[in-house]
Order: sequence, then C-alpha cells, then structure tokens
Amino acid sequence: MEIPIYPDSRPLDISDKPLLDQLFLTLQPRVSEFTFAGLYLFRSAHAYRLTMVGDSLVVLGRGYHGGSYFMPPLSGDVPKALGALFAHGQELYAADDIFVSRYLAGKDLEVMEDRDSFDYLYLREELATLPGNRLHKKKNRINYFAKHHESRTELLERRHLAGCRELLEEWRNAAGAGGNVSLELEADATGEALTLFEELELSGVVIMVADRVAAFALGEYLNPETSVCHFEKADPFMEGLSQLINREFAAKLFTDGRFVNREQDLGDAGLRSAKLSYHPVELIKKYRVRPSP
Repeated sequence: MEIPIYPDSRPLDISDKPLLDQLFLTLQPRVSEFTFAGLYLFRSAHAYRLTMVGDSLVVLGRGYHGGSYFMPPLSGDVPKALGALFAHGQELYAADDIFVSRYLAGKDLEVMEDRDSFDYLYLREELATLPGNRLHKKKNRINYFAKHHESRTELLERRHLAGCRELLEEWRNAAGAGGNVSLELEADATGEALTLFEELELSGVVIMVADRVAAFALGEYLNPETSVCHFEKADPFMEGLSQLINREFAAKLFTDGRFVNREQDLGDAGLRSAKLSYHPVELIKKYRVRPSP
C-alpha cells in the first residue's frame, strides 16, 4: 500500500509488517515502541499513521492526552526529515540517547526527558533465576504460590486463547479499566494480540492452575540481544502469581537474548515501584523534542 507524502498520511495497516520488520532489523532499536506489533496493536490508542518526509518513512502518533507527535524517522535522510517536521512545529517523541546525540546535539531545540516513558531493561538471567538477597522476596512469593497451588507452565498455543480471554476480562473488571482510558486501550490491545499472535509473530507463556489459564505473557525480540514483554496478565487474587509469570517469561522465552525490556510505567506509582523492585540494569531514556520558542 502506497505511503502518502507529508503532510498527507494514512493509517498503519497489517500489510505494512514486512516493510517495518525490515527497517527495524536494520535499525536494531532499543526503544520498546519500535516493533511492528508494538505499533500495530496500539494503532487505535495512538492514532498511528505513516507518511513519507522526503525519502524518510515516519510514524505519526497521538498521546493519551491528545497531543500529536512524530517518532524518529525510520529511513532515508533523517536530518532533512527532522528539519522539515520541526519547521512545521511538530514534536518528536521516543528519541533515545543515541538518536539525540547523533541528530539533535547543538540544535536550537527543547530536549526534554519523558520519565514516564523510560523503558525498564533487565538481565534476562536474573529475572529467570532471581539470584541473591535483593530478589529474595520475589522468590518467597513464588514459593508461597507453589505451596497453595499446583500449576504448570506451557507455551502459548491457540487452545489457550479462550482461557486467556476469560482471564483478560477478569483483569479488566478487577483493574477498573472501564473508568481508565489507558487501561481500557491496553485491554483492547491485549485482546487483539491474543487473536493475532501468530500473524504478528509473538510468543507467549501461560500458567495453568487446575486446567484454567491463571496468567499469561506475550512478547517478541526487540533486537538480537533483547526481548520485549508487551503484555502480562495474572489473576490478581493469587499471591505470587505475578512474580511467577514474570520469571517464566524470562526462563522459557527468548533464551538466546541477554536482556528483557519490560516497557514503561506511564507514571503509575504502583507500577513504577514494582518495576524498580526488580532492579533494572538500565532505564532507557526517551525524550520529547520540539523547536525552541
């Protein structure tokens, strides 16, 4: 499908997967948004559209609060594309340290850290084994769960989908997603990820308790060293289950990788505390950039 020339654009489409997969393979991104599935599953939440700025493919988007932005150009003459978009007053989102130092240093721009969007990066082996005293509490909670429930871990297959959807609805209700726009959009994206996990080449792991899906997680490779966990849901009334599904994702999937990117916390205090408690090896900074007034 043809991609319009800026300022025209068109919605992201499933047929764009081969093109974007190839571009991301070349770019080797560290930022969690930069996979086709990560963009496609949130295309409604962020109104993702594609445009060509010169010879550069650019993703346009919209934040949860309605502000528009563009993401780092994926191809072509990046400095020229940036100049054109900034000249139109557009704001850049999801630039990491490497992109900022390469393309934006010394420019007359406002470069602002977006802490709520920082990605949490962990050593996969640490998440899989929970070594040492600093992760001892996580191990204790998993042991507590094991004492009270018989469970087994399985790799996601189509036979699990009905159970995963039932759990997702339970999670939606327990989380009060109906009154929270971002949670509702996340639940919708998770549901579509389950439906399209094969087409989007996602891999998943499922925790079964009494032949019922009690937890699941879905992800993919972000780059050869790093997997990204896009979605993780667990029965909130089973203590220790969320720690178990976190461990099993790292232990059973993407075992050739060194790192796991567990995405951002969106400024949620509870989620931030939980992510920090696993002791990330790095917070991958993301920046918003706009022309100086």
